[in-house]
Amino acid sequence: GFFPLASGLKISLLSLAVSQGHSTAGIPRRSRRRKSIAIAYEPGQGDGAEQGTSESQRPHWEPRDWRQQLEHIREMRRNRDAPVDEMGVEKCYDSSAPPQVMRYQVLLSLMLSSQTKDQVTSAAMLRLRQHGLTVDSILQMDDATLGQIIYPVGFWRNKVKYIKQTTAILKQKYGSDIPRTVEELVQLPGVGPKMAHLAMNIAWDSVSGIAVDTHVHRITNRLKWVKKETKYPEETRLALEDWLPRDLWREINWLLVGFGQQTCLPVNPRCNECLNQDICPAAKRH
Repeated sequence: GFFPLASGLKISLLSLAVSQGHSTAGIPRRSRRRKSIAIAYEPGQGDGAEQGTSESQRPHWEPRDWRQQLEHIREMRRNRDAPVDEMGVEKCYDSSAPPQVMRYQVLLSLMLSSQTKDQVTSAAMLRLRQHGLTVDSILQMDDATLGQIIYPVGFWRNKVKYIKQTTAILKQKYGSDIPRTVEELVQLPGVGPKMAHLAMNIAWDSVSGIAVDTHVHRITNRLKWVKKETKYPEETRLALEDWLPRDLWREINWLLVGFGQQTCLPVNPRCNECLNQDICPAAKRH
């Protein structure tokens, strides 16, 4: 067995034993099988190898051609003229409002945006802002009025209920501001993981994770940016965060959402207009 050493050191000792031709027979079987993966990833590190291999040095799975695909998508998105660019959440709040009002408006626009086109969300936010969009103004508004203002966003009746409940919690528990952790955000009625990560990014300028909506989910599966096909956005998020360099997490949502709105459509994607048509596993080649 092992002495209680840091896991990186265990692996290094085991690699050393293997490289010097020592038997690994004394190592319990289960442990030996699990560690063998780590050994396979450590060839040629030489004498300079530190005990714990840093995240960036350890090779891991990544999709074929992904860097070139990403460059092509950036090129196709260069004009920033998709609905998400002109009417997405980042364009819906009043940037001259006090910071906590601005953050509240970001959260509200995210709640409205679920299952709703950006144009519809943007129009609803504009109407809300004309009534003075703050925690107090929403709490003072009756449900019928709120429903009339946000209609026709998707599931507007549910959203009236969620907005009222969440706004009351923000007033009572957070001093009319929004929480600053994903864990607290997803506990609010009507707020899911995608909204929470976007709220962290836009409202708090903090990258907590990749925001995966239907566009990101669909496109990353088409490009095979996930090891095996994923069924749900949250599954896709975990699969992407496992390999995509963290410095790209912030841009990936708006890049892919706009790409999905303009080119990689849900039905009849415009593959013949796409720069990735030759290197996309899902491309319909004519």
